[in-house]
Amino acid sequence: MKAVVIALGLLATAAGAQTAPGVDKPKERLPTDVRRATIIVRDMEASLKLYRDVVGLQVNYDTVVETSGVALPAGPPGAKARLVLLNSNDPWVGWIGLMQWVKPALKAKPYPKRMGPGGVVLVMNTDDVAGRCQAAKAVPGVHFTSEPRLQVYPGRNGGPEIRVMGCNFFDPDGVLVEMNQILK
Repeated sequence: MKAVVIALGLLATAAGAQTAPGVDKPKERLPTDVRRATIIVRDMEASLKLYRDVVGLQVNYDTVVETSGVALPAGPPGAKARLVLLNSNDPWVGWIGLMQWVKPALKAKPYPKRMGPGGVVLVMNTDDVAGRCQAAKAVPGVHFTSEPRLQVYPGRNGGPEIRVMGCNFFDPDGVLVEMNQILK
């Protein structure tokens, strides 16, 4: 699996496209929207403390499903998993799913210390990076790799430089999160 980067915050949406300086809205609607990334979690409540309580995403679906073990190749056929879907500002794109196998439980992989092939980075834009990064430290299982700091990126397509204040941490299941706030 290739590394996946999902950016929440500056997404083109079906309802009304948001764009960033230097990024033009497509002339025609593209054939695909990235709707959701689902994370297989060890402990649903620890993950909800981060994504719902700290990040501020809204739970819009919470149920137990029976899995086939085929389409989603995890757990045996007929296993039960709790699926929670959380959305940010758009009703269709930029969601995160959390899924925990409850019967039988899945064996957890070792907790990562560094990124490698197949790693995932969730990039989220927030309104209060300092406060949310500080609050993330209190969530059990969160491991910080970088305290909040200013990063400056070249502008897109000749646009102005992009100034971002952000922190980085592994979530309770080893997914690397970049929490940032775009500065003016």
